[in-house]
Amino acid sequence: MREEELEVALKVVIVGNGGVGKSSMIQRYCKGTFTRDYKKTIGVDFLERQIEVDGEDVRLMLWDTAGQEEFDAITKAYYRGAQACVLAFSTTDRDSFEAAHSWKLKVENECGEIPTVIVQNKIDLMDHSVVNPEEAELLARALGCKLIRASVKEDVNVAAVFRHLAARCLQEMREPREDYYPSPNGHHPVTISAFNPSHTSKNQNGTIVLRPNKHKKRKNVLKSACRLF
Repeated sequence: MREEELEVALKVVIVGNGGVGKSSMIQRYCKGTFTRDYKKTIGVDFLERQIEVDGEDVRLMLWDTAGQEEFDAITKAYYRGAQACVLAFSTTDRDSFEAAHSWKLKVENECGEIPTVIVQNKIDLMDHSVVNPEEAELLARALGCKLIRASVKEDVNVAAVFRHLAARCLQEMREPREDYYPSPNGHHPVTISAFNPSHTSKNQNGTIVLRPNKHKKRKNVLKSACRLF
């Protein structure tokens, strides 16, 4: 198969408290549907969609995880291997906003630092908002993430969330990242780039699955960040 026929597959996890619209978000994005009926996700759910970004075919594998603490032992296993993350909170749910720090840490503990977007969902209900715009922007700066305000119900900015993450991941993959390892003779380093076969694998249908490099886990700077109330 020719190189130009290959596609890139990205694993994206969607995290946040229960009831913020995570399942509705991927249903809207992948199937174009929306339902008002809330149904709690048990463990994890999975959908996928193929898009084109900067001339690249990208298959987004979206893992919707339960937001309740009783499922933590199950869901954290599905974070592993993720290349990107959507962290969602609801405009009308203060607890979901204040839990954003802990959700970011849960993902980092399993994946290291990966491209992450904070999504403020339900902006169609701004009249009932319990989070002011300045607080949301401060949260995004504290966590080092892009903030996207969205309405899954009205289909506002939903596609922008996943397109931004795909573009970020492609950008990072194209950057010349080099790790140096001593050569057998001890004189010259061996250079391994981001596209070295040691970081990728190709399955039989011609999909390049980009495996994340091992990330160094940074010190928990979030504990010292200002808590928002």
